[in-house]
Amino acid sequence: MKYGFIREQANDYPVNLLCRLLSVQRSAYYDWRGRPGKVIPPEELALRRRMKALFAAARDSLGSRTMAENLRLEGFEIGRDKTRRLMKQLQLKVKQKRKYKVTTDSKHNFPVAKNVLNRQFSPSAPNQVWGTDITFLWTQQGWIYLAVVIDLYSRRVVGWSIDRRMKKALVIRALMMAVNLRNPPPGLIHHSDRGSQYASHDYQTLLRQYDMICSMSRKGNCWDNAPVERFFSSLKREWTGDRLYRTRQEAIADVREYVAVYYNSKRLHSTLGYTTPMNYEKRLNKVSGIS
Repeated sequence: MKYGFIREQANDYPVNLLCRLLSVQRSAYYDWRGRPGKVIPPEELALRRRMKALFAAARDSLGSRTMAENLRLEGFEIGRDKTRRLMKQLQLKVKQKRKYKVTTDSKHNFPVAKNVLNRQFSPSAPNQVWGTDITFLWTQQGWIYLAVVIDLYSRRVVGWSIDRRMKKALVIRALMMAVNLRNPPPGLIHHSDRGSQYASHDYQTLLRQYDMICSMSRKGNCWDNAPVERFFSSLKREWTGDRLYRTRQEAIADVREYVAVYYNSKRLHSTLGYTTPMNYEKRLNKVSGIS
């Protein structure tokens, strides 16, 4: 009897050690070990795997509502409550939003346009209203600046440019990319902040050349350009926020992937009824010659 007790204690030694290290009672461990294993049906296993893949593809940025919409589009029958519960079980936790600074330089002597747009962010057709702005990204080689042009009808990024300097050439290249892609009709409203790049003579000459109506936000009012500000917020929260770029080229390639591969063609937008900008345009067949 004595030797049997010693053997039993010896066999339990690893268990005792691990329980002490993990601050778990032995009785709780044996209770867990004695329970039958939970069998996950193949359908739910496939669902869980797809949730993990979607979450990883979005760089840990999908909330339960958008996750559920993505899954339903792929044929899964699932509601938001179940999605939220499974995300909690799978420890799919959305990253917190990070703040970023304003890049507007409004201390200049160029003329400033009035706010023609006046927060009318839902045009009835493409190429009626474009919004544009500048933000920044940090790399180990120094700052780089990103300018975008967004069609507010579909929230599609139709023009963008990146440079190490925040000069007028940056925004001119983004505008020309948008013009070459969309060939907009006369009368398009072009909305920006009051930055010197957008108010410069060269930029204003281009707007007049393409018969665009210049509109600018009120001083210090970021809400007047909310859709573009929201794009920058999504970019930094979903994609670049926790990345450390070694080179400017690495950052440029990553932004290109977000805009062309993810944001325009894969990311679901609640303002578009949970579809992508490109699918929104294709579904309504309102823009000819756009792939």
